[in-house]
Amino acid sequence: MKKIVCAVTAIAAAGMMLSVAVPAEAKECMRKGAVGEAGSEKDAKFQVDEALLQAVDWGAWASWMANGTTPGYSFGPRKYSCKQGGSWGWTCRGSATICKL
Repeated sequence: MKKIVCAVTAIAAAGMMLSVAVPAEAKECMRKGAVGEAGSEKDAKFQVDEALLQAVDWGAWASWMANGTTPGYSFGPRKYSCKQGGSWGWTCRGSATICKL
């Protein structure tokens, strides 16, 4: 009986430690990638940004298009790799981590 009580106490203590280590409101983040093509490098990057947001939440994309904000999401720094050429002029591949707040 003593062993069972000790085991239950140890499990309860471990559970309390885990609940302290995990934040109450953990962010849900996702890493996304996209490709954009346009006549200029700037516009191709813009296409990447649009596709990244569309892959996560169309409402956030619409807000970003209307006023540059993404309510409920953090739209982290983007990384791009762009090349000139092809049928559109510029092709950019990009990625970002987008977190739901």
